[in-house]
Amino acid sequence: MKKIELKAKIINDNYTKYVYESFDIQNKEETFTSITMDLSKGKDFDWNIGIVLGGSGSGKTTILKKCGELRHPNFDLEKPLISNFDWLEPKEATLVLTSMGLSSVPTWLRPFHTLSNGEQYRANLAYLVASAKDGEVILVDEYTSVVDRDVAKAMSFALQKYIRRENKRIILASCHYDILEWLMPDWTCSPQKGGTLERCDYRRHGIPKIQISISRVESKTWDFFKKHHYLTEEVNKSCKFLLFEWREKPIGIVAIINQPRKGCPNGFAISRIVVMPDFQGMGLGVKLSEFCGGIIKNEGGLCFIKTVNPALGEYFNKSITWRGTTNNGKSRTIKEGTDKSARNRLERASYCHEYIGESICGYEELLLPIKEMRNNQLNLKLI
Repeated sequence: MKKIELKAKIINDNYTKYVYESFDIQNKEETFTSITMDLSKGKDFDWNIGIVLGGSGSGKTTILKKCGELRHPNFDLEKPLISNFDWLEPKEATLVLTSMGLSSVPTWLRPFHTLSNGEQYRANLAYLVASAKDGEVILVDEYTSVVDRDVAKAMSFALQKYIRRENKRIILASCHYDILEWLMPDWTCSPQKGGTLERCDYRRHGIPKIQISISRVESKTWDFFKKHHYLTEEVNKSCKFLLFEWREKPIGIVAIINQPRKGCPNGFAISRIVVMPDFQGMGLGVKLSEFCGGIIKNEGGLCFIKTVNPALGEYFNKSITWRGTTNNGKSRTIKEGTDKSARNRLERASYCHEYIGESICGYEELLLPIKEMRNNQLNLKLI
């Protein structure tokens, strides 16, 4: 058991004199704090994620500092966020940001100081993780202290997926216990319990489940989400818009458009899909698209999706519920007279897939024509 002793000489003045006279302070020469820690068991097994837990002033940061140097990202506030990752190839930088739950392309182009608290925290994590040298233990203090608790859970889930996939090691210090089942640490250490490392089995319990509510909404709801999509903010108002919420917070939207094609009169396409930045990294984009594919298939339709998002597209390529179409991975032929904005979109190779998974029943009303829904006096939820 290692004991960390923190001593500091007291420089006395009128203020300290007031404290001595008002309270029963015996030692007027120095302050003294003792913190015990024993992380030696960490050498006995393979691990990826450890967390030091405890209340404010319990010694979490002190223990963390004994594990190595605490680094702090230094972002150039003039540059776009993604340009601060200039030791990586551009594609690698996008993958790191996506893995930390920052998959909103417009966010990559904004400078750090214009991001929300949650986005800044994810950017800091991405920087610390990506800049870590091989074999280096990544240290993060005050983990999730400045973000909403549901955001903290989403962030923790995204972080643990990346750390384990890349086989890195990270130790976090936090006063919050609500993140444990989402972070699924391999061990914890609490200064208030003697500072001894304790192994965990959170991974055995599996991924936490969340309950999402779905509503059919008017096209104007798109205005709340549009700035987070990488394509033009405009969208066809004839789309069927589905709003997804968690704990009454809007987390995503999907716009579905009728798209009949040769040999497929009942074809549909997912025209837009947006997951709000605070909830990215949980795999929700995949889940929402598969839900839409399932309810469309249940109505006898075929669901198609086209995206240039590498994380989403690569998932579709490997998934057994999606099948690549003949255009998958290909750029389209450009006709004479095509305007510049459309030309840029057509020149990009895209991920193109058809949903071939299971049908999902019980949500037929979500696909009704909007006029019929209004006539039936169904409540259309507005933001």
